[in-house]
Amino acid sequence: MVQDLASRLRGALLRPGDADYEQARQVYNGMINKHPALIARCVDVADVIAAINFARDHQLTLAVRGGGHNGPGLSTCDDGLVIDLSEMKGIRVDPEARTVRVAGGCTWGEVDHATHPFGLATPSGFISTTGVGGLTLGGGIGYLARTFGLTIDNLLGVDIVLADGSFVMASADEHADLFWAVRGGGGNFGVVTSFLFQLHPISTVYGGPMLWPLDQAADVMKFWRDFILNAPEEINGWFGFITVPPAPPFPEQFHLQKMCAIVWCYSGALEQADTLFQPIRAHIPPAVDFAGPIPWPMLQSLFDALYPKGLQWYWKTDFFTDLSDKAIDLHLKYSAQLPTMHSTAHLYPINGAAHRADASDTAFSFRDANFAEVIVGVDPDPANNERMIQWAKDYWMALHPYSSGGGYVNMMMDEGADYVQAAYRDNYARLGEIKATYDPDNLFHVNQNIKPTT
Repeated sequence: MVQDLASRLRGALLRPGDADYEQARQVYNGMINKHPALIARCVDVADVIAAINFARDHQLTLAVRGGGHNGPGLSTCDDGLVIDLSEMKGIRVDPEARTVRVAGGCTWGEVDHATHPFGLATPSGFISTTGVGGLTLGGGIGYLARTFGLTIDNLLGVDIVLADGSFVMASADEHADLFWAVRGGGGNFGVVTSFLFQLHPISTVYGGPMLWPLDQAADVMKFWRDFILNAPEEINGWFGFITVPPAPPFPEQFHLQKMCAIVWCYSGALEQADTLFQPIRAHIPPAVDFAGPIPWPMLQSLFDALYPKGLQWYWKTDFFTDLSDKAIDLHLKYSAQLPTMHSTAHLYPINGAAHRADASDTAFSFRDANFAEVIVGVDPDPANNERMIQWAKDYWMALHPYSSGGGYVNMMMDEGADYVQAAYRDNYARLGEIKATYDPDNLFHVNQNIKPTT
């Protein structure tokens, strides 16, 4: 039976005990320790079709992995079959049309490597080792959201293999219902083997972190809130609470201090950047100021080394329409308790260009929210898990009453159907109907699952 699948694949089929199995089963979050029965390292669409057909026909649990960054480990499973796309790396840039075709196993760092020589980029996230597939299908919040919208707002089409093993192309012109659903609906509808993105002229931006002592955080946070809600769309900056890593380039006197940070990205005319940032620097002068001209791929990968594969991760997330002074007080209370050096809390602005789409234009529904919050307990040592998970939960519980009522699927743990419905709000019913059309038996259920409407 298994040999039959192996004979149908160009890529490797790994089983427990095989030389590469132990490395292949590991995902980004070291907290996840699952043992699939089979890992199909697909190298092309035919491999994906064969693997889907095998899982369906033999009633195996099926998980799909691109970059493997999924927090709750929904890119792997116990005892089932994992479709591993990480060998599917093709990228083709069309500089005249300003588009890029990206295979399903690519990371954003690989996309940046391919597009940067042309002076082009598309909106992605904040860590370049993140997989293109997972980030895109959940929405895609990143440094360019205020300027060019979410990643899904720059998605022109997908190639996708469905639960019945058929291959379709989805775009605004064909399978438009499916194209609507994959723009935010996650991996619920099939395995996306390639993405077509719109590119924009982005090369060297003006960005990087500014840091302030925690006792200035209230003033900095209120300034940032008011500034970013009204700033030109070319400027983005996310707010975070951090513990300063004990390493260069951070000045030694700040090592292991809890501080607040804004990490900027301005993609307008560089000659205007210093003028634009002058009032920011003048309002509350930062203690550490690394903002300046920086190549786009370097900004995208700035934090890769700080967050290597294998750390323990626990996420909590919410959207916010506004950031009241009371909410800011609660952020200050819990950020002062950051439980480990890697643990952090971020607020990402999602206004500007991200607001141009209506809530019903894509599956991603929080088009009225101005901020996405993520609270993350992170550490290398599993012994700290209980403490940092409790901190993240307490922090989230305190802030949730001030939220818009739902979170970002890319930053949720595996928290059940109610959280998934809250993430999609009024779009959930339509997603359930589309799910019933394309995956009526819920073969693709190892994800933030949308149940097919019967």
